[in-house]
Order: sequence, then structure tokens, then C-alpha cells
Amino acid sequence: MTPANFDFHCHSAVSDGLLPPQEVARRAAGNGVDLWALTDHDDLGGLLIAGEAAAEAGMGFVPGVEISIEWRGVPVHVVGLGFDREDRGLSGGLDELRSGRIERARRMGDALAAIGIPGAYEGALCFVTNPSLVTRAHFARYLVSVGIARDMPGVFQHYLTPGKPGYVDHRWATLQEAIGWISGAGGVAVVAHPGRYRMSGGEMRGLLDEFRDLGGQGLEVTSGSHSPDQVMHFARLARHYGFHASRGSDFHGPQESYVDLGRLPQLPEDLKPVWRLLS
Repeated sequence: MTPANFDFHCHSAVSDGLLPPQEVARRAAGNGVDLWALTDHDDLGGLLIAGEAAAEAGMGFVPGVEISIEWRGVPVHVVGLGFDREDRGLSGGLDELRSGRIERARRMGDALAAIGIPGAYEGALCFVTNPSLVTRAHFARYLVSVGIARDMPGVFQHYLTPGKPGYVDHRWATLQEAIGWISGAGGVAVVAHPGRYRMSGGEMRGLLDEFRDLGGQGLEVTSGSHSPDQVMHFARLARHYGFHASRGSDFHGPQESYVDLGRLPQLPEDLKPVWRLLS
């Protein structure tokens, strides 16, 4: 089957999405998605039920994950697609990543308390479904709920990005580790939403050079957070590096996402879609 509408980047309540995996699956199918991947942050816990719900809806399913890494001091995300979800190397690496998140979240709460926002850690926990995975999005939802900011982007802009008072560093995976885990499990590694990283053109090329040399094969060209100009820019880079192109909404929930599942523009026609690598 040649998918007409594939979406290979979205989140459920297993990480920082608002809906349980089966509801994300049903929403994707209802929006006309015919090949879908759930890519929760650093966690594979939603994949079984997501795959079952996709099958019930008559939609193709690809196991996915979004891995948090740090490259030259910059937080970057790598999506893994089409891997064996029982692989011990991948699951063990993700276990390690998650193990430090609770302590990081406590430190984020302390940092926000120091600027006059007490109780943020406890407030963030009210929005958490998976107790082993507390993310900045959970803090952002709490801060919006108590009126500290009007919306999620405002929270990130003023409090939760590097250099802002609520941001706390964490020991994330390296690029080599993430690609190794994905490749070792038989999957395909993709650079997620490259337009969101604060990098110069030279830095981006350095990242993509290293990514390719380590065995990475895909670039998310069409993303919910990419402008039309960014889509064209990353399409050019995909051609230059010979990457297969991915397409993902980065859906987290209704009224909280750049674009709904399956509703983003198609890839430029001449690019090699990443689903071709997933046979």
C-alpha cells in the first residue's frame, strides 16, 4: 500500500500528550491518516494499545518513539520508527533516560519557587498520567491553569527554555546512543522538527553530517511547527544529504498543537518518503 496521508510524530498521555493512546489512534484514523506512528517521549508504554486501536480502525501502524538527546549543548530530539519494541538495548536506554526525570522535575519546581512561583512541581504532577515521565509540558499546563501565562507557548518562552528561570539541565542521551538504540532494534532514526532548534546554518549542517555518519536516515521535513519556507529549506537539506523525508504533526492534544493529526501539508513530491524504509 502507498499511504496517501502518513503522520509519524505525535504524543499520547503516556508522555506529554493529553489523550490516551487509543483515542489518539481513533482521532488519527478519523482525520484520514492511513499510516500512523505514536512517538511518545522516551517511553514505549503506549505502543501495544496504540497498535491494537489502529488495527481496529483499519489504519496502518508503525512503532515509534521520540528520544531526548543533547548535541553540543543543544537539546535535540530524534524519532525512532519501525523498531522491535521488545529490544532490550532500546528499552534499557529509555529506562535510563526516564530515571532522572523526577529529580529534574523537582529541581524545576525549586527553580520556579525561587522566582516566586511556589508549588509548581506538585501542580505539574496533577497533569501527569505516567508518574515516571514528568515533562516541561506538564509544568506549562499547570502554569497556564493558575494564570501565570496565557498559553503554553508563552510559558516556554518566558520560563522553560534554556536561559529562562525554570529551565533545568539534564543528562540526556548522546546522538550516537540514540541512533545506536534505534538501529540496534531494527528501526530508522529521524531528526525531529529541525526548524525548532536554535542553531546557525553551519551548526545544523554539522548536526546532519554527524547524524548521517552515525547511520541516521531520515529528516522531518514537514512538521506541524514548520513554516512553508522551513519546509522548503529542509527539503533542500534532505536532497543534499540523501535523507528520506518524514512528515509529522507533533500533535499533543486538541487546542494545544500546531496542527491536528494528519492535517499538515504533504511532502514535496520529489522527496523519498521515510515509510519506504519500513517494509
